[in-house]
Amino acid sequence: MLAENPLYSPTSVFGDEPMVMTRIYDAEVNLAVWNRRPERQVIDYAELLCQQSVALQIRSIVEPASAMEFLIEELPDKPGRLNFVKDVAGLAEMFADLFELERVGIRLSIIDNTMCPRFHTDHLPCRLVTSYAGAATQWLPEVTVDRSKLGAGAAGLPDHQSGIYRDSDMIQQLNTSDVALLKGEGWQGNSGYGIVHRSPAINVDEKRLLLTLDFAE
Repeated sequence: MLAENPLYSPTSVFGDEPMVMTRIYDAEVNLAVWNRRPERQVIDYAELLCQQSVALQIRSIVEPASAMEFLIEELPDKPGRLNFVKDVAGLAEMFADLFELERVGIRLSIIDNTMCPRFHTDHLPCRLVTSYAGAATQWLPEVTVDRSKLGAGAAGLPDHQSGIYRDSDMIQQLNTSDVALLKGEGWQGNSGYGIVHRSPAINVDEKRLLLTLDFAE
């Protein structure tokens, strides 16, 4: 098991093509990021959603083949909706193909507060995250993390006081529209090495449009 090797140090990989996502299967990789820029209609629709007064909270388990139909019914009919739905459904299909899943857990939310303000790891195999609008996920490179300060080890102190990182300059942040695979504690052989991450701080006048995809099996 990797967690038993004191010399093991997970790493992150980045690329401009979606094939970089397959690197999540590399034993030493616990974060794989596809740096991408969706088409303009997708970005514009995401911004329209963030401007609406009604909060958006979509959570469901879907088969990739039915994702488009499901999202069309759930999302408001505004310019660019079809482009946006195709983009989300395409990510769901890619996620399902990569991990050979018949169903995918999908969550699409407009967030106006700091959802997970503390650095943490996820107790699941792997999660896809992308921010269509607003600030994106923050994470810590392995060499900067004191994992003994995760959870109860922080003794209730906020991240900037707990000692989980040595210097705030070590905090990394994904770009809006980046598609990231976050390997968690539930990945076989990865116990103790899930990527350490948190939600970004959000000002009172800001919103995020966040998509997460999870294993549904």
